[in-house]
Amino acid sequence: MSGPLVPSQGAAPPPRAAAFPGPVRPAAVPAQPSSARPAPPRAAPPGPVRPADFVPPSYGRVPGHPTGHVLPPEAPVETTTRLRPVRDRRSAGRTAAVAVCAVLGFGLIGGALAGVWLAASEPGKPAEPAGYAEARELWHNAPVDTLFPRTLAGPHAGPGAAARTWTRIVVAPDAPCSSAVLAEGLRATVEPLGCERVLRATYTDATASSVITVGLVFTRADAAAQRTLGRRLTARPGQDVPPALSAPSTVAARFGDRQRASWWTTAPADLPVVVTAVSGFADGRTVDTPQPADRATAKGRTDAVAQSGLGHEAKGITERLEHLLRTLADTTAKEESR
Repeated sequence: MSGPLVPSQGAAPPPRAAAFPGPVRPAAVPAQPSSARPAPPRAAPPGPVRPADFVPPSYGRVPGHPTGHVLPPEAPVETTTRLRPVRDRRSAGRTAAVAVCAVLGFGLIGGALAGVWLAASEPGKPAEPAGYAEARELWHNAPVDTLFPRTLAGPHAGPGAAARTWTRIVVAPDAPCSSAVLAEGLRATVEPLGCERVLRATYTDATASSVITVGLVFTRADAAAQRTLGRRLTARPGQDVPPALSAPSTVAARFGDRQRASWWTTAPADLPVVVTAVSGFADGRTVDTPQPADRATAKGRTDAVAQSGLGHEAKGITERLEHLLRTLADTTAKEESR
């Protein structure tokens, strides 16, 4: 029998499918014998297809989806076209706030830099050197073997730039600033600045013929006061000779005030510290008048102090300790800034 099949009376209408454009191909219905149940209805003839009646092709089934299918990939025009930005009503206010913060930030940074430049250029108010604050705390933060190494080398510290090596033989406990550990003139000079603590140790040279007591005087002076202090510490015979530090059963056992032969004091401008040293003979011989190191190392001197190089010993070991403190302060400052 030819021709399209007409749905039987009372049959349910065909199910509606999800919308998607494209042709619809009705499924073929196999012929059934007349004695069988009524044939199921067939789809309507091809014609204009409404989007709501289209069943999309399968791009992968998803359990639970109403149609059992997922959507196909986006068309190229949908994946390549840039989205038009939507202007936020608050963007203008945010832009203004960011601009104000930037102006304030640059102003603060510029003010800080200007303050540093002005402090560095203003007479009597130098900028604090790097590591200055860290050096002030080294007396209780650094180990004793770091502040006073067991062995100190002075490659060009002796007469004629000869090499010197000093070995530590005694270390005194840290002490307050008093006449027992400081010369009277030096104590009167540093006390108004805030004398913090005094550390002392005694060394001997490689031949054990001389002994040298070194001192580190830590102060609370600011950079300007420290610079002034360095200029004021000139050689003042009989006033600034540091006390000697002796030690029983060592080569410094007989090193006392009468055995002090030469001395030196320095106050570096970049460290809140005064470094002192006083040298003498290890055999206990006395010296009538101790000589500042610059005088004991002058050319043409033929006395025993000059000939023995005790002025070179005192000056050389203070320079070495000053360099050591500067290195420690710089290292500490870099570690704390990390």
